[in-house]
Amino acid sequence: MQKVLFSHTYFYQYDSKQWKFAEPFPPLMTIIAAAYLRDNGYEVALFDVGLRNSEKGLEELLEQFQPDFFVVFDDGFNWLTKMCLTTMREAAFRMQKMAKAKEITVITCSSDSTDQYEKYLENGADVVIKGEGEMTLLHLINTITDGNTIANIEGIAYKTSDEMAIAPKRPVMVNLDQLPPPAWDLINIDQYRAIWESRNKAFYLNIATTRGCPYKCNWCAKPIYGQRYNTRSPVLVVNEIENHVQQHQVDHFWMCDDIFGLKPGWVREFRDELLRRNLKIKFKIQSRADLLLKEQNIESLVDAGLDEAWIGAESGSQKILDAMDKGITIEQIQTSSTLLKQKGVKVGFFIQYGYLGETKEDIKLTIKMIRRLIPDFLGISVSYPLPGTKFYEKVKSDLAKKTNWIDSGDLDMMFKNTYRPDFYRALHKYTHFVYHIEKGLRSAKHMLISPQNTTFNKLKEVLKAVYFTPLALFKSIQLKWLA
Repeated sequence: MQKVLFSHTYFYQYDSKQWKFAEPFPPLMTIIAAAYLRDNGYEVALFDVGLRNSEKGLEELLEQFQPDFFVVFDDGFNWLTKMCLTTMREAAFRMQKMAKAKEITVITCSSDSTDQYEKYLENGADVVIKGEGEMTLLHLINTITDGNTIANIEGIAYKTSDEMAIAPKRPVMVNLDQLPPPAWDLINIDQYRAIWESRNKAFYLNIATTRGCPYKCNWCAKPIYGQRYNTRSPVLVVNEIENHVQQHQVDHFWMCDDIFGLKPGWVREFRDELLRRNLKIKFKIQSRADLLLKEQNIESLVDAGLDEAWIGAESGSQKILDAMDKGITIEQIQTSSTLLKQKGVKVGFFIQYGYLGETKEDIKLTIKMIRRLIPDFLGISVSYPLPGTKFYEKVKSDLAKKTNWIDSGDLDMMFKNTYRPDFYRALHKYTHFVYHIEKGLRSAKHMLISPQNTTFNKLKEVLKAVYFTPLALFKSIQLKWLA
């Protein structure tokens, strides 16, 4: 029986911002691919780098397991891998070379290798899988094992004697139910749980119910799943949830789809199946402001156990949303977030500064929206050009040597914009300061009106407001100087 050793490249400890945040997720796509190969007759193992501080240990495992194939298969459901961070790319190169030195066939599948396949082939990979990987991987390994040529395999890039060959794309997988459940037995779930619980956080596991996103935000890259939307059946998703509840004592889940619940009727079926089995869970999702307002989605989601919803708000300026081809309105952001809060659901906003054409007035509108709506969570970034997007094509001539962030806390503005990178870094902090001040002021007001309802969290927010007020003043002066 041929042996396949899987790994991936997201070392949380290589990304200080995310490691400090202490909410690591196992590599979901990696263990789906491993399960798929195991179901097709291969012996598989996993070198999980998620909680490791280096590649140390890989060489020893290569010696012990003696794989015929080493597969770097990144988790495309993790938005951090879609950013193609250079620390993770360099880690991939080091691991590829370790395996290649032992004359093991090296195969890589990731967002970054799909975009930068030449670099991966030049640094130890024999074959790069471009796009969705499971079916291509099985076809590729079967072909190599049988001693046949890989020249006719769709969805790959590889080196020939004198050039690099790129095969045509493979059609996407439409029936996601043909995939087996992820190989969770390859993951030390308790190690992940311990990181979350060390910060007194409820432990979440990641589940995917769909692949792809049909919307056309012009800055959003889709190198793995593309401009499509296919779903798993609600029954199989609930089977996976039930297994986690019973086998792993987990009842909090991160639905890591790009867009959760887009297919008409899916959310209701999902809710009904959970209720039928009397499964009481909490989960968080990413969605769109307009989608949440359709089909009584919010009511069905709440009945199913929705606890937290992240909305791609991006900007408080309709002009910027339209320039992004976002397809939503400020009114929809306000309505959906208000309805969610009324139902007891925590709301998170993704905010993006620095899109082309953004002015001080647009920035003020974004801060005004944040202060008005006060989401429970706030994720702020700056516009980040990724290959394959319209946005990238607009700015690629401005990109110099640096085309990727080092880690998720880099926040470098890599193209020429209205203001210099230091301005946006200061704006990032200023917005967070103003956000916490507004939250503190509202908590103080509630405490004055109803002192009997004072809680530790409200008091904490008031103290944060006091702490951040002088810092916000300093940042506002700095922003004027940097503008």
